[in-house]
Amino acid sequence: MMPDHDNKYKIWFFAGAETRDDRFNEFTGSFIRMMKEIFGEEFDYIKGVSYKSNLSNVIWALNNAQRPISDPERNNITSGSFLQMVSNGYDRDAQLVITSSSSGSIVAAQLACYLAEQNRNHLYFSKPFHLVLGASMVSPDSHLYQKLLHYKNEGVIGTILHDEIQDEGDNAFGVGGVTRFEAYRNALGIAFPFLSRRYKAPSFLNTHPEKGHIHRKRSKTVEKALDYINIILVKQKLAGDHYSEKAAEFLKNRP
Repeated sequence: MMPDHDNKYKIWFFAGAETRDDRFNEFTGSFIRMMKEIFGEEFDYIKGVSYKSNLSNVIWALNNAQRPISDPERNNITSGSFLQMVSNGYDRDAQLVITSSSSGSIVAAQLACYLAEQNRNHLYFSKPFHLVLGASMVSPDSHLYQKLLHYKNEGVIGTILHDEIQDEGDNAFGVGGVTRFEAYRNALGIAFPFLSRRYKAPSFLNTHPEKGHIHRKRSKTVEKALDYINIILVKQKLAGDHYSEKAAEFLKNRP
């Protein structure tokens, strides 16, 4: 079954702190490669908006996880992401799907708020866009997440996947909290659980393939990419029936 002319898609991906334009962990590299195989040119990932330092990317995420940025057009990360999405050649009638993982979920959430404001009159996209916040640092209690729900209720955003695409037992979920103080307290807690009453070992800093933190272990697996594709495309069908069937066939034929 071929996709209808009216059912065009554009899928963008915001990766986590370890990613650079040409350097990926196992999950990110696998996800990008598989999504390109499924979607071709209809899939791409945001480039050139991250810092060279992993720590700097995490700090930015922790600082901006609580509420929408007040001047996103002047922020290099949100404005740079926005310009990539609406650069020459984009299709305003395509169904936009924004996907993300880990600290990239903060960037995606901030961009989603900015895009929702800019697209209230369907200037850039004719349809509500979908948003996927995977392995997410965004707290469901934060003003940032509540603002996303507000845009969803207004019909500017379509589907939001948040709880549906988290790893069970990953205590990095929602680490951004509702205040910056809470974000840094949480971050220190998962990094140094022996200093925290709330968090337990293993430490987030532990990258051991078997005994390490689940968030870090999963980032080193192809299975996480397969799970993402299954949830986003097959179960939730965010790219319609055609790509749901194509993704299911792709997963079925994996060695």
